[in-house]
Amino acid sequence: MMSNRHPERAATPRAQHVTHRWPVISGIGALVLTIGLGYMVLLRGTAESADAGSLAIDRAWLAWIDRFRGPTLDLAALVLNYLGVGLTASLLIPALIVGSLLAARRYWAAGYYLGATMLTGGAVQVLKHVFGRTRPADILVTVDFGSFPSGHVANAAVMATIFALLCPKFWVWALGAGYTLAMMLSRTYLGAHWLTDTIGAVLLGMGIAVVVWAPLAAKLDGENRLRRNRRSKRH
Repeated sequence: MMSNRHPERAATPRAQHVTHRWPVISGIGALVLTIGLGYMVLLRGTAESADAGSLAIDRAWLAWIDRFRGPTLDLAALVLNYLGVGLTASLLIPALIVGSLLAARRYWAAGYYLGATMLTGGAVQVLKHVFGRTRPADILVTVDFGSFPSGHVANAAVMATIFALLCPKFWVWALGAGYTLAMMLSRTYLGAHWLTDTIGAVLLGMGIAVVVWAPLAAKLDGENRLRRNRRSKRH
């Protein structure tokens, strides 16, 4: 019987032989693209009026999505705003996820989720202060300092990527992608972010999730296989 102390021994050969180089390269590549996008915005953005720090695509996108504002979509966007801010995002949702993973004896998965999520949150705050991008003028919600990148979208992207890597099934990928896309749309719909803020946030969240996952791939896969074996024996 495989020990829970060494879950990598129960991992599939594919997981045991994950080449750390390419996951790390792809993850770091996404992080580099995030920073590159931030500098492009900083260097090429308009430096005057209410559009300070925006690109043409940002202004065009906000003008387009503004046409759809109305009570129904306002409510949906505000619900997504609530899910990504304050104690809900920083305490309640993480506690539910970590609690569920611990209850399932997926200790490495819980640590992976916490590590990647905390790194993403920290990186968002660092980049916000590095770039100091001005937000759009017409904002429908209360926001903090700095527009690039979007913390809501980065959190959605890292969470979606984490679950897709922990449970590589199509429906998990589809739900994660849908949730991240909905968050991207809602942040621009509410006027809280420019479109490029949300694109940078997706790259950031995905990049950190992949970089943290690479050295843990065998442990995470083996832990999941051990859990499935325990369930099959009970039934």
